[in-house]
Amino acid sequence: MAARADERWFWREARATIALAWPLVLTNLAQALIQATDVVLLGWAGPQALAAATLGANLVYACVILGSGLMTASSPMIAREVGRRASSVRDVRRTVRQSMWSAVVLVLPLWALLWWAEPVLIAFGQDRTLAHGAVSLVHPMMLGMLPLFFYYVLRSFVAALRRPGWALLVGASAVVTNAVINYGLIFGHYGLPRLGIRGAGIGSALSNLLMFVGLAAVIHLHPRLRRYRLLGRWWRADWQRFREVWRLGLPIALTLGLEVTVFNAAVFLMGLIGTPELAAHAVAIQIAALCFMAPLGLAQAATVRVGTAYGRGDRTAIARAGWSAFVIMLAVMGCTATLLLAAARPLVGLFLDLRDPTQAHVVALAVSFLSVAALFQLVDGAQAVGAGMLRGLHDTAVPMLFAGLGYWVAGFGTAIGLAFGLGWGGLGVWIGLATGLAVVSALMLARWTRREALGLLPGG
Repeated sequence: MAARADERWFWREARATIALAWPLVLTNLAQALIQATDVVLLGWAGPQALAAATLGANLVYACVILGSGLMTASSPMIAREVGRRASSVRDVRRTVRQSMWSAVVLVLPLWALLWWAEPVLIAFGQDRTLAHGAVSLVHPMMLGMLPLFFYYVLRSFVAALRRPGWALLVGASAVVTNAVINYGLIFGHYGLPRLGIRGAGIGSALSNLLMFVGLAAVIHLHPRLRRYRLLGRWWRADWQRFREVWRLGLPIALTLGLEVTVFNAAVFLMGLIGTPELAAHAVAIQIAALCFMAPLGLAQAATVRVGTAYGRGDRTAIARAGWSAFVIMLAVMGCTATLLLAAARPLVGLFLDLRDPTQAHVVALAVSFLSVAALFQLVDGAQAVGAGMLRGLHDTAVPMLFAGLGYWVAGFGTAIGLAFGLGWGGLGVWIGLATGLAVVSALMLARWTRREALGLLPGG
C-alpha cells in the first residue's frame, strides 16, 4: 500500500513538473538556437570569421550570464510569494520592478567592460587579428543585453505564475527573426548591406529587443496578467526589495558566472592551442549547449515547484518537487548522452561541411570533443537541477562556493594539466570541464540531501 502511495505521488508531481518544464525547455532551446544559428551562419562565412566571432560572443555571453543569474532571483521570490498567498499582486509587482532596476544597475559596468573588448582579449593572449574581428560583433551585440535582461525577468514572472507558454511563443518567433535578419546582414541579402561579423551582432541585439517587447505586450494584453501592472510607475524606488533581489541574486549570478566563465576560459585555452581547435570547440560547445537546455528547463521548473511549496511551508511537497525533477533529469540526460555517442559526426555536419577536405581536421576534433560531452551529460544535468532545487529554498550562497571549488579548482586545473602538462590538447580541456561538472554535481546533491535530513529548514 505504501509503495502504491509513493508511486502515485511521484507520478502526480512528475506530471506537474513536466507540464511546467517543457515550455521552459523549449524556450531555453529557442534561446540557444539563436546562438547556434549565428554559429552556423558565421561558419559558412569561413573558419576565420567563426573563430573571431567565437571569441567575441563568449565574452558577451559571460556578461549575459551574470545578468541572467541576477534576474533569476525573481523566480524563487515570486514562487514563494505565490505559494504563501496565491492572490498576491503587489508583492509580485515589487519583485519584478526591482529586478528590472537591478538589470539597469548591472548593465552599465558590463557595457564599459565590453567597450574595451579588444584589449581584454589581447591581454588574455589571443591573436590580435581575431581580437580585432571579435570587436565587430561585441559592440553592436552588447546593446541588446539590457532588453534581454528585462526579457529574463518577464520570463521568470510568467513561469512562476505557471504560464510559461507565452515566453515560448515569443522565443520561438525570435529564432526565425534572428535567422532572417542575420542572414541578410552577414551576407548582404534582401537588399541589406553585407556587414559580416558586425551584421551578426546587430541581428542578435535586435532579436533581444523584439523578445522583450513581445513578451511585455503579451503581459499587457493578457486578461490574467495585465492586472499586475508590472511596468506602471516603474520609476518608483523600493530599496528593501532591491536589496532582497541582490542578496538572493548575486550568489546565483556568481555561481552561473563561475560555470560559464570556466567554459569561456576554455575558449581562450583553445585559442592558445590553435585555430582548428578553437573552431571545433565552437561547434561542439554549441551542440552540448543545446542538450543542456533540457536540464536547465527542469532546473527552472524545480525552482518554481520547490519555491511554491517553500512559501506554503510544506516540507513533504518540497522534497517531492525536488526529487521528481532530479529523476526526470536522469532519464532525459541518459537520452542525450546516447544521442551524442551515436550521432556525433552527423551533428557536427549541421555546422561544418563534412565533404570539405580543408575542414576534415576541425570535424575530427569536434567529434572527439562530443564524445567527452556525452560522458558528462548526467553530471551536467545533476549540477543544474541540484542548483535549481536549492534556489527554490533561497539557498544560493553555499552553492556559489561549490561552483568556485568545482569549476575553477578541480575543472580548470585539470584542463590546464591535461592540455599543456600532458600534451592532450583540446581533448584535455574537455576532460577538465567534465571533471569540474562532476565535482559540482556531487556537492549540490550532498547539500540537498543534508538539508532534507535536517527538515529542509531555512538556513540548513
